[in-house]
Amino acid sequence: MKKLALHWKILIGMAGGALFGLVAAKFGMNKFVVDWIAPFGTIFVNSLKLIAVPLIIASLIKGVSDLEDISKLSKMGGKTLSFYLLSTVLAVSLGLLLVNIVKPGNLIKEETRIELLEAYSGDAQSKIEQAGAAKDQGPLQALVDLVPSNIFAATADNKNMLQVIFFVIFFGIGLILIPEEKRRPVKNFFDSLNEVILKLIDLIMLAAPIGVFALLAKLIVESPSGDIFLALLGYGATVIAGLAILIFGVYPLVVKLFTGKGYGFFFKGIAPAQLLAFSTSSSAATLPVTMERVEEHLGVDEEVASFVLPIGATINMDGTSLYQAVAAVFIAQAFNIDLSLYAQLGIIITATLASIGSAAVPSAGLVMLVIVLGQAGIPEAGLALIFAIDRPLDMCRTVVNVTGDATVAMIVAKSENKLGDPAVKEWDDNYSK
Repeated sequence: MKKLALHWKILIGMAGGALFGLVAAKFGMNKFVVDWIAPFGTIFVNSLKLIAVPLIIASLIKGVSDLEDISKLSKMGGKTLSFYLLSTVLAVSLGLLLVNIVKPGNLIKEETRIELLEAYSGDAQSKIEQAGAAKDQGPLQALVDLVPSNIFAATADNKNMLQVIFFVIFFGIGLILIPEEKRRPVKNFFDSLNEVILKLIDLIMLAAPIGVFALLAKLIVESPSGDIFLALLGYGATVIAGLAILIFGVYPLVVKLFTGKGYGFFFKGIAPAQLLAFSTSSSAATLPVTMERVEEHLGVDEEVASFVLPIGATINMDGTSLYQAVAAVFIAQAFNIDLSLYAQLGIIITATLASIGSAAVPSAGLVMLVIVLGQAGIPEAGLALIFAIDRPLDMCRTVVNVTGDATVAMIVAKSENKLGDPAVKEWDDNYSK
């Protein structure tokens, strides 16, 4: 018998939790759900928070150290990193623009919002106190806070993840500047640690259906009204709209402007990799197919593809960063937390850097979202609002990640005069044989 895929298990857990919550609310079993069901949801969320710090340390050090020779980065390397950074910032900004226009969190009624605020009043009060403290700080305090005085203290709180990211990047640069024979044991350690962390994520995700069941059941009994589901639908539609704009609007337009290649050419070449990305939800698993399609069907020289695409699978997570921006503001809207322009700029920075540390595997973006929420002072328990539909959205945003990698590969290849005609390349290969 074929094993049921995880995303179907999660969807079943979602439906079961919603149904159980509705029945429990109807028969007055709210206390039973809160006392005996909800704790499993809390344990699941805590497990995600538990893995956030080691994930970003291991994944980001591996990503930076894989560059191997930062002191001699070629012009191509500078272009690659610049384009990836710009595309990520664009994706986060697009997500913030859409979620502020649509305002899906405002679809939640005031009475429901009050119940949510009462449920997480401690987190909300903490946010208010932090905002008050920020008013007494100087204009460069954010820059000062970026550099930790004690890295071990910084790793003790998810709200300090910008400090952790700063240290990890700094550490990675130092690692690749020392002689190869001396850095090899350290790099091997973090490569192995990264594999262990990814396996731990796999183990945690085995409990995802139970966690979703518990989170949804608790959500229903605490607020048994349909407006949350309407808001959730608006949230999902906002994310998908942003991803669709990137896939069908931004990327092909950029390819046309920078390379002269048409819409049909681009999608015909990259479509198989997109479909695989959708089914696996993993940029890493899709990488071999992405490289084959980009080289053989989009005309990118092997030298460019082998450099640009592996880096992209590690640090270029446009779909993930857009989703994190939308999710963070949606949760803030649901809790009636007014995010200032400064706070949303902070989301852009944190989501961009966190996406660099996102592992190219399913659901890693959800773990990184914990970092974005914590940094912005948004209640992390708000994950309960969005986790139920995370898996389908994860499939969609992985398509964006892969498409963005291919786009940057074509742009870099064109700038290096290494973007050719696939038909000509195929003829040359056959002729040489």
